[in-house]
Amino acid sequence: MDIIGLASDHAGYPLKEYVKAYLTAHNLPFKDYGTYSEDSCDYPDYGHALATGIEQGEVARGIAICGSGEGISMTLNKHSQVRAALVWQPEIATLSRQHNDANVLVMPGRFISHEEAAAIMDAFLTTDFEGGRHERRVAKIPVA
Repeated sequence: MDIIGLASDHAGYPLKEYVKAYLTAHNLPFKDYGTYSEDSCDYPDYGHALATGIEQGEVARGIAICGSGEGISMTLNKHSQVRAALVWQPEIATLSRQHNDANVLVMPGRFISHEEAAAIMDAFLTTDFEGGRHERRVAKIPVA
């Protein structure tokens, strides 16, 4: 079973704690790269840690959260093996997996409820990459 990496800043911490409970309830193993409290911190520290975990094979995919989702998404997408998708509704989660082979789900911690997050994770974690014409497009994403 693949391990899911988690990362958040202080604004995403409360939702990340809910994500941990969701993953535990679904018997999905995870590794938490931080942060570990609501004390002010810098999202790149935790986004880079998660991305490095993916690059080194510690985790297969990830879930990341910051206030808007934007900052940690930008950080994650600096890594060539990461395809982080900022998602705020289940349909976007589904498409990010089907068409983009997203391997990190990013959620905006200040803008979605726990119920919305659960529906988003349900979609992201159960949807497969379609391949086909999308493989060519995904292969063009990395710069180097």
